[in-house]
Amino acid sequence: MGNKFLDLFNTKKPVIGMIHLKGNNDEEVFEIAKKEIDDYYNNGVDAVIVENYFGTYHNMLPVLEYLQENFKDHIYGVNCLYMNTMTFELAIKYDADFVQIDAISGHVIEREDISYAEFIKLYRSRYSGAVIGGVRFKHCPYLSGRTLDEDLKIAMTRCDAIAVSQDETGQETSMDKIREFRNIIGDFPLIVGAGMTAENCKKQFTVADGGIVGSYFKDTYEATGIVDPEHVKKLIHNRDEFVKGEQR
Repeated sequence: MGNKFLDLFNTKKPVIGMIHLKGNNDEEVFEIAKKEIDDYYNNGVDAVIVENYFGTYHNMLPVLEYLQENFKDHIYGVNCLYMNTMTFELAIKYDADFVQIDAISGHVIEREDISYAEFIKLYRSRYSGAVIGGVRFKHCPYLSGRTLDEDLKIAMTRCDAIAVSQDETGQETSMDKIREFRNIIGDFPLIVGAGMTAENCKKQFTVADGGIVGSYFKDTYEATGIVDPEHVKKLIHNRDEFVKGEQR
């Protein structure tokens, strides 16, 4: 069987570049985002994701419109932080191929999870794209009281790929945690959601199916920087080497 998320891509181990919407004013945010989109797509990144990490919801709109009008043949996604409803609504409006939901399971108490499950079900009926869902994800609380095994198995019914991370933006996701997730979810798609670098990507790709990369791609190797094409080229080169080695 295929998978709605992985089937978006023509390559194994897809790499998604994060657009953090950095800038001192609306015009600068938009100009930086446009340059970063070009630097990502022109240097081998398989998709970009627009996220209001620094900018606001209103900064997301022109960037998503720009992608919709100029990159119809490219893959892009959206993550409106702390407002999952708007994540889905923006994805629908701007034809995004996928969304990222940082916490798809485990982040609310049991009685709230009943309505949250219905919310996800409702929007999955309205949105035809793929969903990446985080479990025990960076900056998200753990309130369900369920085991990791239970939360991951619930997550698999709500999304098309599970995102795994350590505790902070840019922090390397440990191989122990990546393997722990893999052992529970089997061959369900697993995406490293933070801390992937050119140096660790081959190791992580031995277990994970893809990666979302932000900090490493920046000139400072931190989220606050601006995308450096040389950093993009280096990681993509190492990913491609890994994929070729797998195919031998």
